[in-house]
Amino acid sequence: MGIDDIRPKADEIASLMAARFGGVRRGQQADLDSMLRRRGGALPRRLRRAARLLAEADRVAGQPKLARQVDFPQFERAYRALTGYLGPLGRRIRWQDGAARVAASVALGLLALVIAAGVVAWRRLA
Repeated sequence: MGIDDIRPKADEIASLMAARFGGVRRGQQADLDSMLRRRGGALPRRLRRAARLLAEADRVAGQPKLARQVDFPQFERAYRALTGYLGPLGRRIRWQDGAARVAASVALGLLALVIAAGVVAWRRLA
């Protein structure tokens, strides 16, 4: 565990929060700090403290002298607690939502293909 691991872990927690609680537009990636402002209240109090610790570590990760002051064992405990809470809950629902999105895009593509074929057939008859 080092300074280079701070940013990816904070981004992972932010994406887990976005997947579980929402608050991010489709195609956008929010950072942990903005996710805490938007949906931080949905976390339990002890996990909110852990998320604030991760956000603070993420903020100082760009400055090497300050990043060395991060308490890495405490950071790792907070990361494990947050992934343990956010990861498994809602996994089935997230999978179902993903499958529904794929099915909807396939149906939309087929509908566009049928409409295009109908227009071509109508043009040939007219």
